[in-house]
Amino acid sequence: MAAGESPSSELQARAIATLWRSLARRRLTTLWWLARLAGPLVEQLSRRERRVTRTNLMTVYPSCNDAQRRQLARQSLTHSTATMLELGFAWRGDLKRVEASILEVHGRELLDKARDEGRGVIVLAPHFGNWEVLNFWLSGHFPFTAMYEPPKLAPLEPIIRQGRERRGARLVPTTPRGVAALLKALKRAEAVGILPDQEPDWGRGVFAPFYNRLAYTATLLPKLVARTQARVVTGVALRLPGKGFAVHFLAADPRVYATDEVTSATGVNASVEAVIALDPAQYQWEYKRYRKTPQEAEDHPDFKHFRLYR
Repeated sequence: MAAGESPSSELQARAIATLWRSLARRRLTTLWWLARLAGPLVEQLSRRERRVTRTNLMTVYPSCNDAQRRQLARQSLTHSTATMLELGFAWRGDLKRVEASILEVHGRELLDKARDEGRGVIVLAPHFGNWEVLNFWLSGHFPFTAMYEPPKLAPLEPIIRQGRERRGARLVPTTPRGVAALLKALKRAEAVGILPDQEPDWGRGVFAPFYNRLAYTATLLPKLVARTQARVVTGVALRLPGKGFAVHFLAADPRVYATDEVTSATGVNASVEAVIALDPAQYQWEYKRYRKTPQEAEDHPDFKHFRLYR
C-alpha cells in the first residue's frame, strides 16, 4: 500500500478491479442486458444524476415535452450505465474481441488525409457512447497521445493506465508538461485526444454557447492549432446496443481554427452538438456542463483575465 492510502481505498480498488476482470469476459449482449436492468435503478436511486440529467435536457431541448425528456433521461442513464459496465471489456478484454466489436468506422479518411499532408490530428472526444473504445481504436491504428487525470481512488491508477495504454497510447498529465507533450506529438504528425466538454479551471477557458446557453469551455485547442497547424476532428464510438460499436470521425466546425478563443470555443461546442445529434441518448447528460456562470466570473478576483462570449 502506498503512503497516504487507506485500507478502505485499497479494498475498494481491489473490488472494482475484480469486477472489471469479471465483466471483461462477458458478451456485449449480456452487458447491455445488465445496463437495461440497472439503468432504471440508477435513475431512481441516484438523485443527483437524475436531477442534473433532467435539468440539462430541459435546457438543451426546450421544445420537447416532459414525457419525452423523462424518456430521454432514462435512456441516457442506461447508456451511461452501459459505459461503466463496458470498462472492463475495453481495458481488460481480449484484444481481438474488443477489435472485433468495432463493426464500423466512418470518416477515417479525415485522419489519413491530415497525416498524408504532414499534419497532426486533434481528436475532440466528448463523453458520448464509449470513449474508452474510441481510445482503443485510435491507439491501435495511429500513434496516439491523450491527456489523463488520475482517478480519485489512487490504487486504481495503474490498472486504468495499463488498460488505456495497452495498444500503445501514451498518456500525459493535464499540466504544462502534458501540453508540451501534445505539441511535440502534433509536430510529428501524430494524433492527440482532448476532452472538449470537460469544464476547465478558472482562467483556462472562456464562455461560449452550448445549445444556446453559455458554458465555460477550455481554450487549449486554439493554442494547439496555432502552434502546429493541426487538423481537428470530433471522434466517438457510437454504441450499437448488444452488438458492438461504430466509430465516427466528423470534421470539426470550421470556427475551431479561429485564433480568437471565444470563436474557437464556440466551434468546439458546435462540434460536440453535431456528434450528439447522432444519438442524444448516448451523451453523458449527468455532467454539470453549466456549473460555472458568467456572474461567478464577474465576482471572481481575477475577472479581468476572463473573456465572455459577446
